[in-house]
Amino acid sequence: MAAACAPGMALPIVLALFLSAPTAAQDQGCTREAFESVVGQSAAALRELTSQNRPIFQARLRALRDKRGWAHDQFLKEAAPIVQDERTEAFDKTSSELLADIERMGAEGSAAPKPDCAALARLRDRMEALVTAQRQKWAYLIQKVELELAR
Repeated sequence: MAAACAPGMALPIVLALFLSAPTAAQDQGCTREAFESVVGQSAAALRELTSQNRPIFQARLRALRDKRGWAHDQFLKEAAPIVQDERTEAFDKTSSELLADIERMGAEGSAAPKPDCAALARLRDRMEALVTAQRQKWAYLIQKVELELAR
């Protein structure tokens, strides 16, 4: 039968056990393979975002072309400011910088003699920031075309 703890002692004991025991659990995901995996996860997440959003965006652009009665050449000219502007260029610049960081950090982490868990956490943060930037870009692009369609 388990011994009873004095009132108020259970929480500190549980916290002490929790904080001291997980060292192995915290390091469990910190391997060379984890660095390589983060890079692969970034690529997969970006492909998924593209596969989800590109068809929607393209369909809305075609709807705009049809609504305005644009011929193909006119459509390319008129749609250009919707597809590319200062804000999309900023998203692209941020994404390129993050992607370069992810590739560099992934290569460094997988080549390191001993995996650096803090570097892995920073790498994961970069991946999340990249996916967020791309999500925001797609949302912005779709919103822009929707606003044009509403006019």
